Amino acid sequence: MKKAAIIIPAYNEEKRIEKTLEAYSNFFNFMKRNAKLDYEILVVINNTTDKTEEIVKKWRDRCDNIGYINLLRGGKGYAIIEGFKDALIRRNDFIGFVDADMATNPEEYYKLVYNLNNCDGAIADRYLKDSEVFPPATFRRLIVSRIFNFLIRALLFLNYRDTQCGAKIFRRNTIEKIIPQLSMSQWAFDVELLYLLKNKGFKIISVPTKWYDREYSKINFLRAGPWMLLGVLRLRILNSPLRKFIKIYDRLIKFIPR
Repeated sequence: MKKAAIIIPAYNEEKRIEKTLEAYSNFFNFMKRNAKLDYEILVVINNTTDKTEEIVKKWRDRCDNIGYINLLRGGKGYAIIEGFKDALIRRNDFIGFVDADMATNPEEYYKLVYNLNNCDGAIADRYLKDSEVFPPATFRRLIVSRIFNFLIRALLFLNYRDTQCGAKIFRRNTIEKIIPQLSMSQWAFDVELLYLLKNKGFKIISVPTKWYDREYSKINFLRAGPWMLLGVLRLRILNSPLRKFIKIYDRLIKFIPR
């Protein structure tokens, strides 16, 4: 039976992590009992200041398939990279990540594994024809996401409609080959991951999904949007003849107020 490692980055998730662990462990325990898929859930607590660790410890004691690591620094991308490294220590055939907010429920996450077939990875895509978003995205959010996606396509030639959906999974050997090159710890992590996979010739499939917009969102798009774009620009510079100017770019970025 194949085994999947599901990484959940968690920064101050005390309001949501318990429901997520309950739903995911119940569903994947059922899949394991029916010899469909073995699994582990790895919560990566990144610089949290609330009761997230206390809640995760409780669930680790309840379920042998749940584990966690606690990091001193923050950043979702950094947390996922450290989760990749930890998951590679053990026997895992697939390694992926999902957001802690249950925007992607376990049934939808399993669809990524089910649809892998001969591909190297699968990502959830909220903009495919058969996808559903609850509630529907606001006009402003839809426009911002489409502009961001257009810039990603124009700058990096990435042919994905949804790089930012927080549900992705990959074959073990895919992560093993890509992890030495991963570097961005914050805004453009998903874009960098997919960009490096594309450049190495890996085949990543987009899968329709049902996505639920949850309360207590950590992302402020008006604040995060410019930084996400700056992250994409940095990635473009790093992979162009202008890469020798990246130190100058990084110095300039430090003067921009956050």
